[in-house]
Amino acid sequence: MAKDLRPTIVRLLSNMASAKEIQQYLKRFSQIDAARFALVKVGGAILRDELDALVSSLAFLQQVGLTPIVLHGAGPQLDDEMKAAGITKQTVDGLRVTTPEVLTIVRRVFLQENLRLVEALQAEGVRATSIQAGVFEADLLNKRKYGLVGKVSRVHLQGINAAIKVGSIPVITSLGETASGQIVNLNADWAANELVKEMQPYKIVFLTGTGGLLDGEGRIIDSINLSTEYQDLMLQPWLHSGMKVKIEQIHDLLMQLPPASSVSITKPDELAKELFTHRGSGTLVRRGEKILTKKSWKGIDLARMKSLIESGFGRKLLPDYFEKTKPYRIYVSEHYRAALILTMENGIPHLDKFAVSDDAQGEGLGRAAWLVMRAENARLFWRSRPLNSINEFYFSESDGCMKGDKWNVFWFGLDSFDEVRFAIDHCRARPATLKG
Repeated sequence: MAKDLRPTIVRLLSNMASAKEIQQYLKRFSQIDAARFALVKVGGAILRDELDALVSSLAFLQQVGLTPIVLHGAGPQLDDEMKAAGITKQTVDGLRVTTPEVLTIVRRVFLQENLRLVEALQAEGVRATSIQAGVFEADLLNKRKYGLVGKVSRVHLQGINAAIKVGSIPVITSLGETASGQIVNLNADWAANELVKEMQPYKIVFLTGTGGLLDGEGRIIDSINLSTEYQDLMLQPWLHSGMKVKIEQIHDLLMQLPPASSVSITKPDELAKELFTHRGSGTLVRRGEKILTKKSWKGIDLARMKSLIESGFGRKLLPDYFEKTKPYRIYVSEHYRAALILTMENGIPHLDKFAVSDDAQGEGLGRAAWLVMRAENARLFWRSRPLNSINEFYFSESDGCMKGDKWNVFWFGLDSFDEVRFAIDHCRARPATLKG
């Protein structure tokens, strides 16, 4: 990423994130091969209802030197055109039965929607390339049952790579061709999955009207760590069939990708916030890491733990920390990218360190480790500097807080005033263990 673009991204994101966050994502994305940055899957409803927001977000990404690959569907538009032509929509197993008459409409609508997006991008000065064929080689899925519906057999990247090489956003339709040249209709999600497997992108983004996956109360789930949360999530009674299938597909997809890959589900106008800030906007799904629990330093790689703490806090740990600190519980991710260290003070668990490595911040890994810790500890107290960037999270997780000039003291599950007073006095008197 060119250095002269950094002021642009800082200016555009200044109202969303801290300078530290912005620099972290700049560094992270600039180290990725251009063709592996992101695949953005756009549904037909987004093209119909939120084209301006989509164009604005894609223009922003190109402005800061990033070139996403865009794959779009056109479901609602196809429904309207078929209705206008007097053709009744038929679906089998969730797939649109595609007769030759339907395929004629499919091709026309995909061409129309593809060019509409490309022209809207170009009108805003965004370099974009229309790719309507040549990417997906396919076999007929079952002609008697589905008609001219295909299943991807090979993915050809030449056209995509040529566009990315010159900094032009490839805009791809979900149409395929058989080896004999027959055009076939493809399920857009299936096409996206096959493209992802071939390209191994760092980010996969699904743009939706809801802006994320919703929980049982209709609230957006901010992050999902599949390694620690998938089994419990699939058992939730509020997880309806459509969303359950989506999570299963995302799980299967991420298990075939590098550990650093992730899926984001968000709205078009929140795309920059989701990509470039720790808080994000929408749902971030990662394969994640298992959270290990230990009761002592035995079995802990102290060198890696030291490196993690110093990376997370940006300060050096005092050399005698491990000798002087007797842990009650240690929760650490399997690759030492997040950890919580608890001590026992006067019979009450105390959070001594909560560290997330610099390269893992914003992934939801810290939240996953926190949830494992919280499930095992009904009571806890801890302290935090008043300007700590995660204090908002601490406020949301605590039953109470006593603010101070040097320390804010948080707690949950404490039953009496005496326990709260002890927690406050202990945190204010506890010696610092980080230099500076």
